[in-house]
Amino acid sequence: SLLVTVLAFTLALGLVQLCLPFFNQIADKEMIFPLNNVWFWVLGAAFSLFTAFLAGSYPAFYLSSFQPVKALKGSFQQGRLAHVPRKVLVVLQFTVSIILIIGTLVVFQQIQHTKDRSIGYDQDRLVNIPIKDGRFNSHYNAFKNELLQSRTVQEIALASSPITQTWSTSSGFDWEGRAPEDGDMFTTVRVTPDFGQTVGWRVLEGRDFSSNLSTDSSAFVINEAAVQYLGFEDPIGKTINWGGDEQYKIIGVVEDMITQSPYEAVGQMIFVLSSGSDSDNIIAKLTPGVATQEALQTLEQLYKKYDPINPFEYEFVDQDYAEKFGDEERIGNLAGIFTMLAIFISCMGLFGMISFVIQQRAKEIGIRKILGASVQTIVGLLSKDFIQLVIFAIVLAVPIAWYFAERWLENYVYRIQMGWWIFAIAGTLALTIAFLTVSLQSISAALANPIEALRDE
Repeated sequence: SLLVTVLAFTLALGLVQLCLPFFNQIADKEMIFPLNNVWFWVLGAAFSLFTAFLAGSYPAFYLSSFQPVKALKGSFQQGRLAHVPRKVLVVLQFTVSIILIIGTLVVFQQIQHTKDRSIGYDQDRLVNIPIKDGRFNSHYNAFKNELLQSRTVQEIALASSPITQTWSTSSGFDWEGRAPEDGDMFTTVRVTPDFGQTVGWRVLEGRDFSSNLSTDSSAFVINEAAVQYLGFEDPIGKTINWGGDEQYKIIGVVEDMITQSPYEAVGQMIFVLSSGSDSDNIIAKLTPGVATQEALQTLEQLYKKYDPINPFEYEFVDQDYAEKFGDEERIGNLAGIFTMLAIFISCMGLFGMISFVIQQRAKEIGIRKILGASVQTIVGLLSKDFIQLVIFAIVLAVPIAWYFAERWLENYVYRIQMGWWIFAIAGTLALTIAFLTVSLQSISAALANPIEALRDE
């Protein structure tokens, strides 16, 4: 047992060294192999010794309990409980495997469910450029005109925050029908009139901002969540007081845009026209058909013309939005890897157990074949007990997996409802893997020449 454990520890060191870069990439970590750490070797050696003792002590004590005379005569018979530890281990291994399968399916379904959610605007070819120097805003119109004349950018606008984030929450709002206990906090985004056309937001009621209407400087465009929050059945034309005596008229309602976590409900948002000096971001929509690299080079050249000091930085909106799924995707990828490892270990345990059983029942199988048993009959006979163990593991795993999956999903407002098919797929997959593992050995035993097993009789 000690020899096998030391060999396994040596192989494990090599596998970890080989797989660590790949694991760091998936987990987004920078873990290193602590080969120079004394405690690493002390703990590794102690764990190996403990494993060797644990693995070797049970068969040692078990074998020493045999009566030598009966064992030498071959008349020793195992007790009824001799197979219990092996069966318990098989059930435990498959229970863990099934829990991991269900967990992996839930994670990836939650991610896909959220990715399918409408984001309320068009991400395609949309670029966000942070403004580093406030003096750039005074040159914005010249920058915009030159950029549009280059035909590398289709639309361009200013905003007080990136479209995938919101930096400002304001209070001091009052409106008709507001109860004293109602809150007055809204996410506020200051934009230029061409913002809606640039990002492709969807106007559901009313109209968008217009640069030709001076009255739009005291107008609001709100989202669906804000309509519900305000309690207006017909919001267009209603007024909202902001900061005392300033009255703003609602001119439009747009579809909820996901500007924060895609797993959370969209909060109430108000869009108001910017004066230009209070904007920190340029949002540009690249022209279709123009090479991305060419468009970015033009953007950089013109940006550096009006801000030669600060570096030109940009980020594609679709890539920035995709990063919001990073943590969940890492959880899913890691769960998938550990699921495959758990299944592999379970199959190894099952393979060893079926090999042991076939060796014990070799003569019985030979006699059954001579009496006319078919290959299917023998495979079914050998597989039945193991399939029952896997079914028992499924019964144990399903409620445990459901409980922990529900606790994990409670962290998300926008979430899936677990369907029965997730548990059905996990159970079917476990049964299929178990049956294939058992069948490999069972078929081999069923096709063997029965004379080989009965010759010494």
